[in-house]
Amino acid sequence: MLAVAGVVVLGAIMSILDVTVVNVAINDLAREFKTPLATIQWVATGYTLALATVIPITGWACARFGTKRLYMISLVLFVLGSTLAGFAWSAESLIFFRVLQGLGGGMIMPAGMTILTQAAGPQRVGQVMSIIGVPMLLGPITGPILGGWLVDDVSWRWIFFINLPIGIIALFLAGRILKADEPQPAERLDFIGLLLLSPGLASLIYGVARGAEERDFMLTEPLVFTAVGAVLVIGFVFRALSARNPLIDLRLLKRRSVAAASGTMVLFSIAFMGAMLLLPLYFQTVRAEGAMSAGLLLAPQGLGAMVTMPIGGKLTDRIGPGRVVLVGMAVVVLSVAAFAAVLGADTSYWTLGTVLFVMGLGMGMTMMPTMAAAIQTLVHDEVPRASTMLNIIQQVSASIGTAMMSVLLARQLSAELGDGSGGEIGSTEEVPPQIMEKIAGPMADAFQHTYWYAVGLIALAFLPALLLPRRKPEVTGVDAPMPMH
Repeated sequence: MLAVAGVVVLGAIMSILDVTVVNVAINDLAREFKTPLATIQWVATGYTLALATVIPITGWACARFGTKRLYMISLVLFVLGSTLAGFAWSAESLIFFRVLQGLGGGMIMPAGMTILTQAAGPQRVGQVMSIIGVPMLLGPITGPILGGWLVDDVSWRWIFFINLPIGIIALFLAGRILKADEPQPAERLDFIGLLLLSPGLASLIYGVARGAEERDFMLTEPLVFTAVGAVLVIGFVFRALSARNPLIDLRLLKRRSVAAASGTMVLFSIAFMGAMLLLPLYFQTVRAEGAMSAGLLLAPQGLGAMVTMPIGGKLTDRIGPGRVVLVGMAVVVLSVAAFAAVLGADTSYWTLGTVLFVMGLGMGMTMMPTMAAAIQTLVHDEVPRASTMLNIIQQVSASIGTAMMSVLLARQLSAELGDGSGGEIGSTEEVPPQIMEKIAGPMADAFQHTYWYAVGLIALAFLPALLLPRRKPEVTGVDAPMPMH
C-alpha cells in the first residue's frame, strides 16, 4: 500500500507544485519575453483552464482504458508538456505547452485517487486520503521556495525541466508497482455532457478569474464568461440527472454521505483556499518579504498538517469521518480568527508561525477526511466517478475562493489607504522605508478585516459537516481491497 501511495503522491506533487512554482516566476517570464503581464498571466490561467477541461472525462477514461494506463498516459502528457515549456521560445509557445501540460496534470490527481481508494478498500480510505493530502498541502508552501530559488539562482527554464527526472521515476515505478486493471468498454462517452461541462467549467473559472483581476465582476468580459459558464454547467446538471450513462454521475449525491461531503468541501474550500492567499501576500506587501522568504514563513502550516494527517486518517477509519472533520474545522476556525485578531504591521513571526502550525493541525483533520466520507460508502465502480466529481468541486471552489478573497482584500486596501490606489496588490520590497512606515499599519488592518470574512465562511461549512457519517464503514464483498503486487 505504501509503495502504491508513493507512486501516486510522486505524480500528484508534480502537478500541484507546478501551479505555485510558476506563479512565482510570472514577473521574470514577462521580462524574459518582453510581454505584458496580462498576456503572460495565461501561462498560469491556461494551465488551470486545461485542468478544468480534462478533469470531467477522467471517470469515463478510467473505466475505458484502465486506471493504471490512464495514470501513465497523464504522466507522459504532463512531462512532455513540461519539457517543451522549458524549451519555449516565445510567450505564445510557452502558453501552448502549458495547456498541453495541464491536459495531463488534470487527470493525474483523480486517477491517482481512484487507484489508491480501489486498492485500499473502504476500511483504509481515511489513511489513503491522508497520504494523498500531503502534496495538496505542501504544494502551496514549498512551491514559492523552490520557484524562488530556481528563478533567482538557476534559470526560469528549470521550473519546468525539474519535472523531467521526477516524471521518469514516477513512470518507471508506476509500470513496476501498479496493478493493471481491466478496461470496461461497455459505457459510451457522454459527448453532450462533455460539450456542456468542460467548456462550462473553463468559461466559469476564466470569468471568475478575470473578475478578480479587474476587481469588478460586473464588467462585460468577466460577466459574459461567468454567465455562459454557469448556464452550461446548469445544463450539464439537467443532462447528468437524466442521461443513462452521464459523464459524472450526480445521482451519487442522493447518498447522504456524498452530499454532505460535497457541501462541506464547497464551503470549506472557498473559505480556506481563499484565506491561504492572504498570508503570503501579507508577508510580501506589509512585511516586504520576497517570494522565497514568504514560502519559508508558511512552512509551519505544512508541518502541522503532516503531524495530524496520519492520525486523522486512522481515526476516520476507526470512528468515521464526522467527528474528525468537526474537530479539525473547529481548530481551523479558531486559527483563522486568531489571524483576524492579532495580524498587525509588526506582529511577531513566532506568533504567526505558531498560529500557522495550529491551523495545519486542523487542516490535516479536515480536507482529506471529508473526501474519505464521500468515498467510503461507494462500491468499486463508483469510485472513479466520485473522485472526478470531488476534484472538480475542489478546483472550482478554490478558484472562486481565491477570486473572492483577492477582491475583498483589494476593496479593504482601498478603504484603508484612501489614496486612489484601487487596492493594487504587489511586492513592496522596493518601496522606500519612510513610505512603508505610513502604509504598513493600514495595510495590515485591511488583511485583518478580510480574515473575518474567511472566519464566517468556514463557520458555514459546519452545517453540512454535521451530516457526515460518524461510524466506520461496513465492508462488503464488492468493496474488498484489490490485490496488489
